[in-house]
Amino acid sequence: MAPRLLQPGQRCEVWTASAATGARELAFTTDELLLEAPNWTPDNALILNGGGALWRLDLGTGLLGQVPVSGVPDLNNDHVLAPDGTGIYLSADDGHIYRADLAGGPATRISAEDGFFHFLHGVSPDGERLAYVGIQAGDFATPGRLWTVPSEGGAAAAIDVGPGHCDGPEYSPDGEWIYLNTETFTSQPGHAQLARVRCDGGGLERLVESETVDWFPHISPDGAFAAYLRFPPGTVGHPADLPVEIVAVAVHDWTVPLHTWPLFGGQGTLNVNSWSPDSARFAFVAYPLR
Repeated sequence: MAPRLLQPGQRCEVWTASAATGARELAFTTDELLLEAPNWTPDNALILNGGGALWRLDLGTGLLGQVPVSGVPDLNNDHVLAPDGTGIYLSADDGHIYRADLAGGPATRISAEDGFFHFLHGVSPDGERLAYVGIQAGDFATPGRLWTVPSEGGAAAAIDVGPGHCDGPEYSPDGEWIYLNTETFTSQPGHAQLARVRCDGGGLERLVESETVDWFPHISPDGAFAAYLRFPPGTVGHPADLPVEIVAVAVHDWTVPLHTWPLFGGQGTLNVNSWSPDSARFAFVAYPLR
């Protein structure tokens, strides 16, 4: 699939926000490149994808530059930083997962030729396993399933989270849980809800019951806060370019939002974990139309 482009009259805005105070700050804006899915590095930069490539936005200077990764097809917005702070795991449009250095250079493929498309979302705190959504033969009419695989490659293991489509699997900071969104709890098409499951496959639980369509739960590194993306009721999938809300909660109580930020966006806004290493802020992307 071709990389996403901005619509005529549309701009891309990269923001940071505090779950504790609700304050937000515009970090970067452009009407030339559609950037998606920030990750926050230990040296205070954001890593985003755009135009099929990987980009680094220095939050100190506001400068944007391309990360020269080679040997990989066009990238999509599913990418996570390696816990060692030097590497990144990437999903590409050929359906495979790759690892590359944040400094650039050749990428190494992780996923196997197993008949699935692999959409990466999480890496365990010890760096030993990746969590991803597998879609059989790239047939998006079939539900995505939760899998984990050694981060160096090898045999993948399925985790049963019920019959509904799932997405966004991400490890908790203590490595005990995988947080995700799933349609298992409802028969309404597309009605994704937030959940978690133990890494051994037990204890699936719904985190909050809502009328909205809730995607991509991201836990802060200190385990205190979470941010997720809330789509309007009746939304199917996680499309682009519609009114959505980012919600921040305390992890001990997902039912009471601490803050909400309405914006025009969806796909690309908050697909991957974007928390700062000190848990003080997280990043997201909006795509307003003039």
